[in-house]
Amino acid sequence: MREGPLHAALKAWYAASGDAIEVPIDGFVVDIVRGDLLIEIQTAGFSALRRKLDHLLPDHPVRIVHPIAADKWIVKRDGSAEIGRRRSPKHGTAVDVFSELTSFPERVAHPHLTIDVLLVSEEEVWRPDDSRGWRRRGWVIEERRLLDVVDHLAIDGPGDLASLLPGGLPEPFTTGDLATALGKPRRLAQQMAYCLARCGVLEAAGKAGNANLYRVPGRPRGLETSGHPRLSDTRETT
Repeated sequence: MREGPLHAALKAWYAASGDAIEVPIDGFVVDIVRGDLLIEIQTAGFSALRRKLDHLLPDHPVRIVHPIAADKWIVKRDGSAEIGRRRSPKHGTAVDVFSELTSFPERVAHPHLTIDVLLVSEEEVWRPDDSRGWRRRGWVIEERRLLDVVDHLAIDGPGDLASLLPGGLPEPFTTGDLATALGKPRRLAQQMAYCLARCGVLEAAGKAGNANLYRVPGRPRGLETSGHPRLSDTRETT
């Protein structure tokens, strides 16, 4: 099966003694099987998992393991030679998972689904390709390589997503308010609000001009949120 270095390294890092690797189940190949638990390493878009989850979730507990680059080194290679290395100014955080959760936000509430967000340090290897590299001035991403796993967030339901709301938000708030509080682009704040609304964590609260307003159901108006992401640097083994 085709898999990149990042996927292979995370599978090796995550696997525990007694796990089975690359197991056919119900017509799909599962990365890791730990007793009754099916573990899927997903380094790219969650949309590719929708059909698999439709078939597996009704009868199996499933854990998605998703890496986010908290620290990234960009390595330029030409053939076998490394010709440049620099540290990316972009640093991912746990809230970046919302850009993928837009594929199936309602499934976060499914009792059989958990998501492990791994904050990692990684290398991103670029190689020259004038035919496809117009976005990066003649360079394309060849592969991603794991350097280290630096933190971990377990998402067991909508409440864990709610804990990622930042403190200091007004009630109600716009996605512009959310983007400012997060220190993230407006696009990610919109994706976060969409996912949280579909999970029942947020509800629509009218509009301010052309901007949609959101609030936390049941919270009195004027009460600020107090985000408290539940992070741990240890992986679960059960």
